[in-house]
Amino acid sequence: MERPSLEINLPNTDEEGKLYVVDSLNNLNKLNACPDESQHALDEEYESTGGTGENTAGNNTRNQCLFFITFILTLIVSLALVSFVIFLIIQTRNKLDQISSRLLSEKKNIEELKKTNDMILKYLNHSGM
Repeated sequence: MERPSLEINLPNTDEEGKLYVVDSLNNLNKLNACPDESQHALDEEYESTGGTGENTAGNNTRNQCLFFITFILTLIVSLALVSFVIFLIIQTRNKLDQISSRLLSEKKNIEELKKTNDMILKYLNHSGM
């Protein structure tokens, strides 16, 4: 038993008409491939899509779910980035505090060395060398 070819030359129609024809051909192919369950499956698909060939309610819910998941992931990534920036700010502040405390201690050391140098110079001037 040979199956008839389902190839059809589509006339120049608008895109929605082409999609409808392709959808109809797919439905026919499903009927030929599995005739036992196909009519029941096609009836369910027809009822769920309202006869338009598209499952708009399901797509709408799916799109909302994808948007919600994307939104949540974006918020999580943003939170992670903000946390990392705050961590870097705190680390930078700690390093700055360490550097400033080192500078203050070095400044005190330099002042002590200047005082010691002045005392040595005074001693040398008094001793007459």
